Amino acid sequence: MTDGFESPGTTTTSHALSAVVARVTALADRLGIAQTEIFDIRRLSVTSGVPEPVVRALLTGRPAGEPDVQARFLQRLDLLRRTRLKPNGRKYTQQEIADGAGMSRQQAGALINGDRRPTMEHCDAIQRFFRVHAGFLTAEDPEALTHTLQSTEQELLQRLAEREESTAPADDPLEKLLQDHGVRGIAWRAAQLPTDQHRDKVAEWLDMLLESVKRPEK
Repeated sequence: MTDGFESPGTTTTSHALSAVVARVTALADRLGIAQTEIFDIRRLSVTSGVPEPVVRALLTGRPAGEPDVQARFLQRLDLLRRTRLKPNGRKYTQQEIADGAGMSRQQAGALINGDRRPTMEHCDAIQRFFRVHAGFLTAEDPEALTHTLQSTEQELLQRLAEREESTAPADDPLEKLLQDHGVRGIAWRAAQLPTDQHRDKVAEWLDMLLESVKRPEK
């Protein structure tokens, strides 16, 4: 079916959001980055498509309600048109969106004005036009915010890995182990896994590997 959208379980999604918030908070603390910078409400809203008041509520664990599919699509499409502008700083016209998304101007106008219910094909075409990830127009608010924070987590992990590599002693056997086995790269990729259960499996393997070597006693 192309005119309906599957919704993830609310409990599972909320757990995933709270978990990634905790991980991002811990990484920011290790890197000495202010949480106001990491959890910048406007940036998270623009990147995820979630309205600023909803982002603020979700980050504090409060329920924020959930619009229906049509309202969510219209809200996020409006955000895209306001924040993803042409090189000259102007909004894309309905005709330009229609041409870029491979639909008629009448179809694009009906979707933008809320006179037509979007199909998954419509959403995919518009997402490609605005160069946003799949699901941007359709994901429920907690899921959309989780996706954005997972990207932030990956960036922080990369920064942490680069910092530790630049400060580790050259003769440190633990550092050699990390480099030989690509442990930091594995950890960075593990952050992209879909569930905490997957990440826990990787963490168990890394713990076993790290226990196999000890730093020399000083």
